[in-house]
Amino acid sequence: MSQYYTSGEFAKKAHVSIRTIRYYDQKNLLKPATHTKGGARLYTDQDFAKLQQILLLKYLGFSLGDIREMTIGSGDKQLLRSSLQIQKRLAEERLEEMKNVVNAIDSTSQALDRNDQVDWSKMLNLIHLTSMNQSLSMQYKNATNISARIRLHRDYSVNKEGWFPWLFSNLHLKSGMKVLELGAGNGALWSQNIDKVPAGVNIILSDVSEGMLADAKNEIGDKPEFQYAVIDAQKIPFVDNTFDLVIANHMLFYCDDISKALGEIRRVLKPGASLVCSTYSKRHMREITDLVQSFNSNIVLSSTNLYERFGLDNGKQILSKFFSDVTCKKYHDAIEISEATPIISYILSCHGNQNEILLNHYQEFKQYVEQKVSGGFSITKDAGFFTARK
Repeated sequence: MSQYYTSGEFAKKAHVSIRTIRYYDQKNLLKPATHTKGGARLYTDQDFAKLQQILLLKYLGFSLGDIREMTIGSGDKQLLRSSLQIQKRLAEERLEEMKNVVNAIDSTSQALDRNDQVDWSKMLNLIHLTSMNQSLSMQYKNATNISARIRLHRDYSVNKEGWFPWLFSNLHLKSGMKVLELGAGNGALWSQNIDKVPAGVNIILSDVSEGMLADAKNEIGDKPEFQYAVIDAQKIPFVDNTFDLVIANHMLFYCDDISKALGEIRRVLKPGASLVCSTYSKRHMREITDLVQSFNSNIVLSSTNLYERFGLDNGKQILSKFFSDVTCKKYHDAIEISEATPIISYILSCHGNQNEILLNHYQEFKQYVEQKVSGGFSITKDAGFFTARK
């Protein structure tokens, strides 16, 4: 049986003011578990977990608007566990940043004490600290989204080989090759196949997000074969004819100018070298869209249909303008699941308007999904990759 706390008792145990608790209620950040007949707020022990997330994320510099979306469903243990792991990593990185700032202050103070020439460039660390909040916010969202997607595919897919081992087996890497991956994300393609990477391969992992590259380094470890670089695929900073292989795993459809990116990829590939680029079709994960729209027809999981920009149905036509010998290979798989939480986590990770709509209807939506999947739920997967030769 749950123990209930009044606003005053809850605030006292959490060492925050009653005004703070009431404010978070007004902002839809921390709603009470229930109310008395007289309308007084009542909270439970579970609400302390959500309050902890709110206060930590606020300390890390997130806006209340960001926090409100990040903590949807935090009452579910699986979602809370994943969120806490990501929060821990962000806190560790924030601690490292603060150590760097302390070192910059000490160094400058010592120089002033000795009347030495001050290296004011070191004080830029203080400026960088003030601009770190935005990158932390994006890093948290990216890490949360990718974690939710990987978990659903990893734990409930019918094909037990797994996407990344399958894709890796089709790269046919050999010693001496120079490889560039664009949009490498958290490096899962390599961390899941690290023992299969041939010695003597030179692999550059790139992404537009420094935070994602930090995750990749953390997952892969200190390996001499790997280098990391922040790169925009539409402006690749390498000379012509540099690479034996370029990989673009589910990323070309994110480019503002796909033609420009393909032109750059072709330029940096050696003659006869290949681009391997994966994508999916309009049939991929269609049941997820049908599920949320049957709950609320106003929910749109993505403002852009990425498969229309570059998908299995139009990819060959797009690539053929830049490359010869374009072939396609599909990954045969599906998802079979009877649990609601992984599906909900996946839905919340999408880039549409679902979080805004579901914010005040989470429990209702959770019960709806539980009912729909209780007898088993099948999800179509229709993904694969193109190989395009220069």
